[in-house]
Amino acid sequence: QVHVVESGGGLVQPGGSLRVSCAASGITLDYYTIGWFRQAPGKEREGVLCIDSSDHNTYYTDSVKGRFTISRDNAKNTVDLQMSSLKPEDTAVYYCGVGVGPCPTGPSAEVFASWGQGIQVTVAS
Repeated sequence: QVHVVESGGGLVQPGGSLRVSCAASGITLDYYTIGWFRQAPGKEREGVLCIDSSDHNTYYTDSVKGRFTISRDNAKNTVDLQMSSLKPEDTAVYYCGVGVGPCPTGPSAEVFASWGQGIQVTVAS
């Protein structure tokens, strides 16, 4: 079974930057599709960004376009979500999902078979 772990979350001030990483044991993430999702208090989980094995990116949340990017660090075997110009409304638990095939057209979590436990990102002054 694939063990997925997110890291790098924490508290950041509005306008700041933060990078969260997704790592997985036993597999090479470069061959997999990775999706980042988030869930804010009292809200449903929403898709943020996806990268497929050909490094095509799919954004699911318009509010993060121009501020969030997704990339692979093959040396570390991680997929990173780089977040900048953070806003209080970005506060959420961020989850990484690992799957195969193309990124779903819509923010569907069905293609992602393995998930991490999530990591808290808090944007506050």
